[in-house]
Amino acid sequence: MAEIGPLWQAQQEARLVSRPRSRAPGAGAKYRLVFVDRLLATVVHLRHGTKHDVLAAWFGVDRSTITRAVNEIRPLPAERGCRVEDGRRLRPLAEVVEHLGRSGTDSIVDATEVRVRRPAAGTAGRDRFVSGNSRQNAVKTMIVTDEVGRMLFCGATTPGSTADITQARQSELVTLLKNTTGLRVLADAGYQVLGARTGGQVIALPYRKFRKNPSSWYEEIHTRQRKAHSLRRIRVEHGIAHVKNWRSLTRHLGRRETFADTVRAVAGLLSDHQYHDRVEAARTTVR
Repeated sequence: MAEIGPLWQAQQEARLVSRPRSRAPGAGAKYRLVFVDRLLATVVHLRHGTKHDVLAAWFGVDRSTITRAVNEIRPLPAERGCRVEDGRRLRPLAEVVEHLGRSGTDSIVDATEVRVRRPAAGTAGRDRFVSGNSRQNAVKTMIVTDEVGRMLFCGATTPGSTADITQARQSELVTLLKNTTGLRVLADAGYQVLGARTGGQVIALPYRKFRKNPSSWYEEIHTRQRKAHSLRRIRVEHGIAHVKNWRSLTRHLGRRETFADTVRAVAGLLSDHQYHDRVEAARTTVR
């Protein structure tokens, strides 16, 4: 609240000064829902997917008031980014790559899909949201975690038909890794080509060379390598599961227009919980 409060106040003041004043200062209807209640309603909506009608009944206001409050507050935690150990927040992907290079830790990248509402009939590019995996309308999000599964980046949203490697190129991840050395980014089979284009910094699932009549010794080696890689990469799957535990992403089909802010706000709030819970658990273990 201490971080978002000044941002919300500055947002309101900027909205007022953006047009000529038609009333005296202090005139007009007062907010029936103060900032703390607006923030609480937004967090409850993100965490539990509670409908605006229910929140309006809880707070004793109209549904339109809750809708306006959520639309005002939701972009603010989305712009905060993800928290890291030293208390800083990583916002664009360039800051994430810089942080990994400075800390020397490994990272894991993957993409996940969340179902969204289907575009109206006749909308241009309607088929782009149909996922090739689920055959349903979805939006794809790229997620980067550290080696223990803590959130570092969540964003670069694209329509569901976009391939993982295409999403990585469009987010400039490949360009950023080309200008960096010494990083280790674990990925699945969808990012195999990036290993050669980033100087071996992207470590994808081992490629299967012999597909027909492989020898038993090759099958044994390939299985051992695949399991070792999956054992390290599973952390990002846990991170994705924690993101999707926030019911605003899975309880109802979300709007495509606000999905980017929703998933980034969830990731930013989740990073606070992950860091706090892990630190408190470590302190309890030491004691």
